[in-house]
Amino acid sequence: MIMKNIEDLIKKATELKSEGLSEGQISEELNVSRETVTWLLTHAERATVPGPKDISVDWSMIGRSAYRLSHIAQALSEMIFDLLDEKELDIDMVVGVALSGVPLASMVANHMGVGLAVYMPTKQMASQDVKPHGNLSTNFADVNGRECVIVDDVITSGRTLEEAVAYLDDHGAKTNVIAVLIDKRGVDSIAGVPVCSLLKVIRVN
Repeated sequence: MIMKNIEDLIKKATELKSEGLSEGQISEELNVSRETVTWLLTHAERATVPGPKDISVDWSMIGRSAYRLSHIAQALSEMIFDLLDEKELDIDMVVGVALSGVPLASMVANHMGVGLAVYMPTKQMASQDVKPHGNLSTNFADVNGRECVIVDDVITSGRTLEEAVAYLDDHGAKTNVIAVLIDKRGVDSIAGVPVCSLLKVIRVN
């Protein structure tokens, strides 16, 4: 489904909610903030409360093609190498943020010739969990003692990436770079880690 207007977003958010997804998972699917998801589900149709300032990003034309995604990953890998050279840093592990960051991260890891780990953020945990927390998937590489680049698709609020950096730090890894397809905040760093992005969205109002 290609999102064309706010009605499409409301419909899709409502469908995803009816399928049992949490608001965090819906925000991942629609590439909007959790605050925007709450507004779409509760206020949008009535327009009684102004919507949060946000931008919906639909990069499905890239994501649905492994060929296109591979070329995007190659471009992102080159940007990562440039930033590592500039900062005189190195990496030996790519950490993909589930869900949407993982395909991109796996291709970046392949281009860079390093290992692959997968971080499951809090927002992907089941909503009925009293105290959900992110973790690393045991089906992929361990990060202890590794120098990492975190790869995700979109920066919206930056909270998920702050969480990932803190988790890696607590588990013996060093995060040297954060790399994303689209940065909706227009930031240079998150949690003290430099950010590189293929596209940077800057609001002018």
